[in-house]
Amino acid sequence: MGLTLQGPAMKKIGFLSFGHWSPSPQSGTRTAGDALLQSIDLAVAAEELGADGAYFHVHHFARQLGSPFPLLAAIGARTKKIEIGTAVIDMRYENPLYMAEDAGAADLIAGGRLQLGISRGSPEQVIDGWRYFGYAPAEGQTDADMARSQTEVLLEVLKGHGFAEPNPRPMFPNPPGKLRLEPYSEGLRQRIWWGAATDATAIWAAKLGMHLQSSTLKFDESGKPFHIQQAEQIRAYRAALGKRPVTPMNHASRSAVPSSRWSMTRTAPISVAAAAKRIALAISSRKSAPSSAAAMPPNPMY
Repeated sequence: MGLTLQGPAMKKIGFLSFGHWSPSPQSGTRTAGDALLQSIDLAVAAEELGADGAYFHVHHFARQLGSPFPLLAAIGARTKKIEIGTAVIDMRYENPLYMAEDAGAADLIAGGRLQLGISRGSPEQVIDGWRYFGYAPAEGQTDADMARSQTEVLLEVLKGHGFAEPNPRPMFPNPPGKLRLEPYSEGLRQRIWWGAATDATAIWAAKLGMHLQSSTLKFDESGKPFHIQQAEQIRAYRAALGKRPVTPMNHASRSAVPSSRWSMTRTAPISVAAAAKRIALAISSRKSAPSSAAAMPPNPMY
């Protein structure tokens, strides 16, 4: 579950899904195809029930959702209002130019509803998985440095400025000047979020004009209770924004498993729509809750 905080009260609420699947006979989601199609259905049902956002984790080398843009584009084509996004895409695995093209296409299909969460990534299924994708840090850099460098490239090309020298004998006529990446989606640059595990990277994100995603993956930097450290991180981020023309928005994610005695004892799988309805009923009472909801203790399983 994700909360978007824009002031003294929680403003928006949505779901955040890993998209797990398992070939177990007891699973209602036995293949990658099941996970993708059910994720689309869940987003559609959530929109119908009034949820504000449909967000997805991106994990490589796992029986989860590893290829977000086809999924986001499909959800964008099936929905009209709900925000769609990621939390987060691991930038160590990404070609930032190719990513900008994919993100631009998905955002155009969705009519400008993409909220793109990116970061250095979470604990991996394999050792240095990004190396299998053909990436390695430059001499003297760490993998975290590489993620931030590739993020800066992504942010630059999302501005839509031309940078590539045109071929004097192109296959098709070119517009004048240097060429930008296409398809270009205006406004997407202002909807990029950084998942920060430290106060320092939250401040770095603010200086680049990104929004902040904060979760229970935040590192313990002081020994204080988690909710105090998370609140301090958010305050540090907002202070670092200064007078930049960015409306400060923060995501704070929490795990929630809505259930009833009947659903806990029922053995047959429930439908996606029924699951979405239970989630909506469980979170609807929090629509007017104060932002102190972020003071909940961390989930050790996250």
